[in-house]
Amino acid sequence: MTNTLEASVDIDATPDAVWQVVSDLERMGRWSPQCKTMKVFGGPIRRGSRTVNVNRKGRLVWPTSAKVIRFEPARAIAWRVTENHTIWTYELTPTETGTRVTERREAPTGTTKISSFLVDKFMGGTADFEVYMIAGMNTTLSRIKSEVEAAAAPAR
Repeated sequence: MTNTLEASVDIDATPDAVWQVVSDLERMGRWSPQCKTMKVFGGPIRRGSRTVNVNRKGRLVWPTSAKVIRFEPARAIAWRVTENHTIWTYELTPTETGTRVTERREAPTGTTKISSFLVDKFMGGTADFEVYMIAGMNTTLSRIKSEVEAAAAPAR
């Protein structure tokens, strides 16, 4: 298993404009092909916020929960998934033409035994699942890019 998976996209908008979208985790279901619902509890999103998520791959549906462990407006948001110990991060880096967004999934200590078992038995094994995850990250980032750029475009 690879400990870090990541993908990036350049968006023609300011980090503040990108942040307004990326930090609204309850919109994740609109972008991600796997995470269909992300519900944030405890008021406005911040470090320490908790989420309950519903994920789907084909006919498989499973819940997860997470805690926001990094919250730096216009720079980065990250959460740690309770069930498999992975950390998901969105980092924003200013560029000459806008913002580069990097989505990263890290498993610094590996994933849990149950998560590894489920990936192996029900999701095609680790190598196939990682290819699926990278494709999903690219889809998610493409959808975020489209949403941000449409909102940032001047009215015609």
